[in-house]
Amino acid sequence: MSENPLPGMHIVPATASDYKGLMSISKGIYRGVDPLPFKYREWLADPQRKMFVAKAEGKVVGFSLFVLIDGGTTAVFDCLRIAPGMRGHGIARELQQYCLDYGWSKHLEVKTILFMEESETAKRVLTQYQQVHSKAIISVLIPHDQMEEKIKLLEHRLESLGGRRPVVVALSPSEVLHLFDNPNTTEELLPKGLLIQSWIPYSTCRSNLELLLRRGVVWFYSQPSSISPRSNEICIGTPISKFSTRDSCNTHQEPSASNPVPLPHSSSQPSPLPCTSSHFLSLGCSPFPVPLGNGTYCFEIDLFGTDPTSAQTHVLHQLIEMQRVLPSGATVVCYLFAEKSLRDELTQFCQGLEPFNEVTEQHVLETKDCTIIPKCCL
Repeated sequence: MSENPLPGMHIVPATASDYKGLMSISKGIYRGVDPLPFKYREWLADPQRKMFVAKAEGKVVGFSLFVLIDGGTTAVFDCLRIAPGMRGHGIARELQQYCLDYGWSKHLEVKTILFMEESETAKRVLTQYQQVHSKAIISVLIPHDQMEEKIKLLEHRLESLGGRRPVVVALSPSEVLHLFDNPNTTEELLPKGLLIQSWIPYSTCRSNLELLLRRGVVWFYSQPSSISPRSNEICIGTPISKFSTRDSCNTHQEPSASNPVPLPHSSSQPSPLPCTSSHFLSLGCSPFPVPLGNGTYCFEIDLFGTDPTSAQTHVLHQLIEMQRVLPSGATVVCYLFAEKSLRDELTQFCQGLEPFNEVTEQHVLETKDCTIIPKCCL
């Protein structure tokens, strides 16, 4: 379909009054696992997140946003959507170009532009733009009345592997900051230097880590399985008890003015964290409701490392922690984001759980030219 200008269209910063109009163009997006209905008002209040709507004849016809990270030097563009029936009028191009111009003109410190894309659209642009990193996505649907059964299935599957398994610990804020003080840790856990959480590719600078610590992310960490569980080097953080125990350490602290998550001072001196080639890290988001219906929530687990047994162990512990904070009767769509080398092992580990398979890959694309927009974004 050819692109024709849409008469009378204008682009403005999004406001709370745009919510209903935005929801009217968002029906069915991501197969009903759309974060925007739940996150919209929270994102409006986020000074690092800039959101814009395209309007024509008083109606919302498009939406896009970008997030400032890395101390304001990087802008991440995401969440583009155009009203059904309004595509082919150049709305996406105009909206994205407006966002790019706004970002470069209002935030002079921005040096890097990143786009987050999915498998269905990214492949055709990988030869034109720098692919910074890509990860595999495995997704499953766990009905509320099968939650206990499916978690027990994963417990038994992991126990049947035999051998040594890593000891998983919950990291405190000071331990999170200290973990990335060592550049060797960053290199081993994050080959591209990116801590991708909920589709935002953060570097490990302190401002980014503090931002994540304020967002109720659960940080689980493990040492190599070759280290004895009795070693003092492994006993950092709060060890998570046996799989079947539901009393794991809660790091889901929702920030608020009256209940902020405390951050350590630079002088904090947590226990040393040794560096070896088999460390593993996982980040679990706070489960959030989505439009899919029947009390469905979305839960995302971002995995960092390449050891299959560690990956499976972390998935299980994150699901156990998720179940502990999940509202009663909630069904969950769970997304696992992992290195591509782990796709087969994680897919096999999740056998017996209903595949959701909305997307299968996650791509980070980069451009430093404000005039270039990936075709997948248009």
